[in-house]
Amino acid sequence: MQEQPTAYVIGIDYGTDSVRALLVNARTGAEIAQAVHYYPRWKAGRYCQATKNQFRQHPLDYIEGLESTVRQVAQQVPAAQIVGLAIDTTGSTPGPVNADGVALGLLPEFAENPNALFVLWKDHTALAEAAEINHKARTWGGEDYTRFEGGIYSSEWFWAKIMHILREDEAVAAAAHSWMEHCDWMTLLLTGGDLASFRRSRCAAGHKAMWHESWGGLPAEQFLTYLEPKLAGLHNRLFTETYTADQVAGHLSEEWAQRLGLTTDTVVAVGSFDAHAGAVAGEIEAYSMVKVMGTSTCDIVIAPTAEVGDHLVAGICGQVDGSVIPGMLGLEAGQSAFGDLLAWFRNIVEWPLHHVLPHSKVLTPELQAALREEMSDALLVQLSDAAAAVDPEESHVLALDWVNGRRTPDANQALKGALMNLTMGTNAPQIFRALVEAICYGSKQIVERFESEGIPIKQVIGIGGVAKKSRFVMQTLADVLDRPIRIAVSEQAPALGSAIYAAVAAGIQPDVTTAQKAMGSGFAETYTPNPARVADYAVRYAQYQAFGQFVEKATVGEEQSKSVTEERHAELVEASLPQH
Repeated sequence: MQEQPTAYVIGIDYGTDSVRALLVNARTGAEIAQAVHYYPRWKAGRYCQATKNQFRQHPLDYIEGLESTVRQVAQQVPAAQIVGLAIDTTGSTPGPVNADGVALGLLPEFAENPNALFVLWKDHTALAEAAEINHKARTWGGEDYTRFEGGIYSSEWFWAKIMHILREDEAVAAAAHSWMEHCDWMTLLLTGGDLASFRRSRCAAGHKAMWHESWGGLPAEQFLTYLEPKLAGLHNRLFTETYTADQVAGHLSEEWAQRLGLTTDTVVAVGSFDAHAGAVAGEIEAYSMVKVMGTSTCDIVIAPTAEVGDHLVAGICGQVDGSVIPGMLGLEAGQSAFGDLLAWFRNIVEWPLHHVLPHSKVLTPELQAALREEMSDALLVQLSDAAAAVDPEESHVLALDWVNGRRTPDANQALKGALMNLTMGTNAPQIFRALVEAICYGSKQIVERFESEGIPIKQVIGIGGVAKKSRFVMQTLADVLDRPIRIAVSEQAPALGSAIYAAVAAGIQPDVTTAQKAMGSGFAETYTPNPARVADYAVRYAQYQAFGQFVEKATVGEEQSKSVTEERHAELVEASLPQH
C-alpha cells in the first residue's frame, strides 16, 4: 500500500483576549506547533467602556494576530505541505464593511470610531434593540423569526447590534454597505473573494442572524424595515445561502499566501464560531453536551435532526441544521459570564495594587511592579485553594452569576449579579466560593432546560481554559450537576476543531465525523461527583433559584419604573413645547 503524502492544516481560533494558531497533522491530529498573540489595543482597554457594556475590537488586532501566529507555526514544516486552514471566532461579533468588503475600521476616517469596529459578543449596548426585536417579532402579524433562536433574541446578537449602531452613528450607517461576522470577514480577507458571492457561515447566520431555510434565508425585507427603516436595502446586500464549516470558501490569495508564508494552493474553509469548533474537537456525539469554558461558556449539544423533528427548545441560543456537524442539528446555550465572573472578583481584590501601591514611600517603582505581577499571578490560585477549604456549614454566602446578564435559559442581558447572606465574618474565600458555586448553578439550569424540553444530556465534556486549569471549579461543577465531566486533552480545542474542518475541506478527511475519530485528542481525566457534596448543593441550588427569581422580579420592576419615568418625562417635555 502506497504511503500517503504528509499533509498539515492550521486551525486559527480568535478568542476574546487573543488569537492562537495550531498546526496539526491532517491525518493523525498530532499537534505540531502553536502560537498565541494577545490583542494590544484590546489589552489597553481602547474602544471599550465597561460601565456602558460597550466592548469593541479593532480589525488591526485581528490582522496583526493572524500574521504573528500563523507565520510562527507555518515555519515548522514545508509550506507546500500545509494544505488547508480554517478560522473560528467569538460570536456574535459583527462589523461594518464597505462594498469591497473592507472593514470600516481600516479606513482612516473611521480608524478611531468605536462604532466602525467589530462589536464583540459581550457588548450589550443593544439592550433596547433586542427588546424591540422580541416585541415586534411577536406582534407584527407575520413569521416569528426568533422561533429557531430559542424564542428570545439577545442584545449579544447580529441584528440588535446593527440596529444600535445604525441609530447611534449616521456616518457609519452611511458608509456601511454590509455587515459581516468576524469569522466571515477573516475568511473573506484571506481569500480575497467577492463580497456578493462569498460563502457565509451557516453556524453564525443560523444561531445569531435568524437565518433559516424554512423562510428562504434571512428575515424578509418587510420585517427588517419594520424593525428599523435604516435597515432598508441591507437584506439584498447580505446573503441568502449559507455553508457548513467543512466546505471550501476559497484559496489563500497571493497577497495573504506571501504574508503568512504559505501557498495559494492552501484551501480556506468556511468560518465558524469557537464553541462549535471546540465541540468538534471535544469529540461531541449525539446528546453529548460540550461545555466550552472560558470568559463565558457556550454549551453545545447535537442531536439527529429526524429525532428532534419540529420541536423547538425554548430559551436557548438557537438550533441550526449543520452548525456543528453536517447532517446533525446543533443546539447552543451558554452563560454570559463564567471565567469573567471570577476575573471580576480578582480585579476587585486587586484594587489596592493598582491604586494604593503606586503611592508607597517604601517600595521603588520597580519593586511595586514586581509585587503587582507576583500577587496577580498567584491570586486566583490562592483564592481557589482557600475557597476549596471553606466549610459550607460555616458560610451561607449565596451569589448570582449575572454580572454580564443571563444568556440562557431565557436571555435577559438586563439582569445584574448579586450577593446575599453577608456577615461581619464573611471573607474573600467565602465570597469566591459562592461565585464559583453560582456559575455551576447557572450551568445546572441549562442542563435542566434541555432535559425538560425533551433533549437528554447523556454525557458532559469540558474544554477551554477553565476546564483545563481549575480543578476546584470542575469538581464543584461535577458535584452540582451530579454528573461525571470528561476533560478533553487538547489545550487549544477550538483551534483543533477548526483544523478538523480544514482537513475535510482540503480533502484529506472524508467528513467531519471520520475526521473527529482520526484527529481528536481524546480525554485527559474525568471529574466524578462527590456524594457528600451532591445533597448539600441540591439544597443551595434551590436557594439560588429562589434568589434569582427575587432579583429578576426586582430588575423587571426597576426597568418598568425607568420606562414609566422616561414616558412621563417625554409627556412633560411635549407639554412644555409651544402649541401650533
